[in-house]
Amino acid sequence: MAVIAANCPEIRVTVVDLNAAQIAAWNSSNLPIYEPGLQAVVESCRGKNLFFSTEIDKEIQEADIIFISVNTPTKTQGIGAGRAANIKNCELCARNIAKVSTTNKIVVEKSTVPVRTADAVRQVLACNDKGLTFQVLSNPEFLAEGTAIDDLQRPSRVLIGGEETPGGQAAIETLVSVYANWVPREQIITTNLWSSELSKLVANAFLAQRVSSINSISALCESTGADVSEISRAIGSDPRIGPKFLQSSVGFGGSCFQKDILNLVYLCESYGLNECAEYWHQVIKMNEYQKSRFTKKMVERMFNTATGKKIAILGFAFKKDTGDTRETASAFVCRDLMQERAKLHVYDPQVKREQMLIEFDYTLNVNAKTEPDLDKLITTSPSAYDACEGAHAIAILTEWDEFKTLDYQRIYEKMAKPAFVFDGRNIVDQATLRKIGFEVYSIGKPWSQA
Repeated sequence: MAVIAANCPEIRVTVVDLNAAQIAAWNSSNLPIYEPGLQAVVESCRGKNLFFSTEIDKEIQEADIIFISVNTPTKTQGIGAGRAANIKNCELCARNIAKVSTTNKIVVEKSTVPVRTADAVRQVLACNDKGLTFQVLSNPEFLAEGTAIDDLQRPSRVLIGGEETPGGQAAIETLVSVYANWVPREQIITTNLWSSELSKLVANAFLAQRVSSINSISALCESTGADVSEISRAIGSDPRIGPKFLQSSVGFGGSCFQKDILNLVYLCESYGLNECAEYWHQVIKMNEYQKSRFTKKMVERMFNTATGKKIAILGFAFKKDTGDTRETASAFVCRDLMQERAKLHVYDPQVKREQMLIEFDYTLNVNAKTEPDLDKLITTSPSAYDACEGAHAIAILTEWDEFKTLDYQRIYEKMAKPAFVFDGRNIVDQATLRKIGFEVYSIGKPWSQA
């Protein structure tokens, strides 16, 4: 919404939320999320044509276009638990829009939703008792955390889906005219509602599939002596394949990939397409395998025990340039190491201890009740050097740039020996660290000892 406001100064954009603390943060100099470039965009138009408010009903009444941008988490119980998306929040928004609106509106799905969610939203809106007309559009976002502002300012495409009726087509053109303020018209794709909703799920599924594909090859490389980075370069040079999302790692995380694939799996199962469902579910299984395989390698290399050993965890966010910890691979590795009774010292430049503990609890059910020694097993460190001092091993789990340029000679001198580095993102120079004296494990590369 901030990018729309920045590019359309004549349009008034208001972001509303029930959470007063969140809105207060958006109105402050300390935004509630970290994203490179976001602060500057918000500050350039906040108070001019960009506003943040808790007056939801008032802003609904005054709006011409309403974007529904709410969380659609995977269901944890009931039909489809563990796979299906819970669209309760979308329905609640639609009911409130129908209740308080006094004029016709265009309602836009921004949230990632299952196919035909727009139909449910449309039915709820149609039940208003004031004779109002609502046009429902799908406008999924294709962006990556860490590069979100650039992705929005210079999108590869904007996708808008609507009904194939005169009213639906008119609504599409209205939203097209908004994006046309900065996006070339040929990059704005219009489709029917269902194609638009499904495209978002499929896009994330294909990206995750590439990650799991190269990660499966990384395991083969370690067994054969091949180098996964060289393979990625070789196959990525083929223009039919391309180089993106071919970097082997400890596994993908974030709020989208796993949730969207599981949603896709559930959709396939719902329509009796079991072979299709199992195909996409294998992408998730491979990701789980990669995370557990990394931890097993750590324990094996450290003489089959991590009990009582200090291990420095460098990075907890699911990727660099974001503070997002949802479904982060780091949490899974930490959980497995805690089960081995290792003492973990975690450093991440953008993740606070409270957020880390919330992720442990929400995703993995690791908390003070299920793990009474949690506070003893997890220490948050103020710097990478503090985390590494006296450690038996280092696990690099987020590809923050600062981890590439650390003084590893200084770190080595203050570590227990033999000193291990387990590079879950393939960002350090194996040969340089080996010369210093480290024993280095990098995913998809031959094991190297000092």
